[in-house]
Amino acid sequence: MQTIGLIGGMSWESSAAYYEALNVGVEKRLGGLSSARTIMWSVDFAEVTALQEQERWDDVAAILVAAAQGLERAGADFLLLCTTTFHRVADQVEAAVAIPVLHLADVVAEAVKAQGLDSVGFIGTTFAMSRSFFTDRLASHGLTVHVPDERHHAAINRVIYDELVHGKVLDASRRTVVGLIEELWDAGAGGLILGCTELELLVHQADSELPVFPGTTLHVAAALDRALD
Repeated sequence: MQTIGLIGGMSWESSAAYYEALNVGVEKRLGGLSSARTIMWSVDFAEVTALQEQERWDDVAAILVAAAQGLERAGADFLLLCTTTFHRVADQVEAAVAIPVLHLADVVAEAVKAQGLDSVGFIGTTFAMSRSFFTDRLASHGLTVHVPDERHHAAINRVIYDELVHGKVLDASRRTVVGLIEELWDAGAGGLILGCTELELLVHQADSELPVFPGTTLHVAAALDRALD
């Protein structure tokens, strides 16, 4: 079994979801008392979020590069960034280490294409929806990517940052997000990418008539495939 390096803390709820899913996945695949070989470097979410808001991306990259290099020195065989938003600096992180970075967008795009879809909706943080770093990576796989209208971005961000990162899962917020899924369907999306780990706490396949692609779940499955190959 290879050792999975996790760059976490963005948010800790997201990191906890990754850690749990990796260990549950290994137990299911190998049985008995088996668990995942992981090393986690958890950063301060407040610090990197403040830098993000100030557009100080070189400083964000420096923090995540230090984490990646620390994980590499500790014996990680490959890395996961346990976040969507901070994939903004994934290329810089990958360039700073000699081990692979399993990019979330590549994993999700392959899952979408495996279901024969070429058009998909994407919901995440305002930053991930309004900037092109993640949707362009998805589009590089031949996908057309739809995001909610800008007027909805603040509401989604509020649900993520004011509720889900604190473990609050509210039915009213679920209804809000499900309404946006229907708008994306009307716009031509054939499936829905949950592009934020915390959103997987709120929205499930039963809530949508479109195929749902939960980014973290798919990321974990791809990591397990690599670690156990």
